[in-house]
Amino acid sequence: MTVTTENPRTAVVHATTSTRPAGHWETQLFSSPASTTHARGWEAPTYAGIDDQLADARSRLRRISVRAAYQEVLHGRALLVDIRPAAQRAAEGEVAAHLAPLVVERNVLEWRFDPRHEARLPQAGWDTRALVLCQEGFTSSLAADALLRLGVTRSTDVVGGFRAWREAGLPVQPQR
Repeated sequence: MTVTTENPRTAVVHATTSTRPAGHWETQLFSSPASTTHARGWEAPTYAGIDDQLADARSRLRRISVRAAYQEVLHGRALLVDIRPAAQRAAEGEVAAHLAPLVVERNVLEWRFDPRHEARLPQAGWDTRALVLCQEGFTSSLAADALLRLGVTRSTDVVGGFRAWREAGLPVQPQR
């Protein structure tokens, strides 16, 4: 194996002998920036930090205020999806149960909302209006963008998250 490198980020590896067939996807992926047969590899977006990634995600969203989210949920036009972990919900509070918020922790969100996946929820569909809610409105932007990229095109997030919801005096569950 020969490695040509001037910069570790752009190193080119040339396989001279291999136990894998020349057409194997891993060989193709890591040996040529032009190979995108099985993965985005070299073409996957990169960011100048998390703020850049967040700005990119938000550029595709039509984010809504907590009051607009409340109105949509109250009138049955949207599903409020709380992605906060259980410990955070216990410590900070929860949206009132009569609004039927759907709790789907962030680590399984894509599997539960991908209409093609066997682990999807019954509410998951291409036209589902999913309003993603986190604690302060940052993680929810990344999560809503992930749903958009899966094809759930009416997804967005709630500006300010649960903190803004509570501060606006919108309905919350009594603390336990």
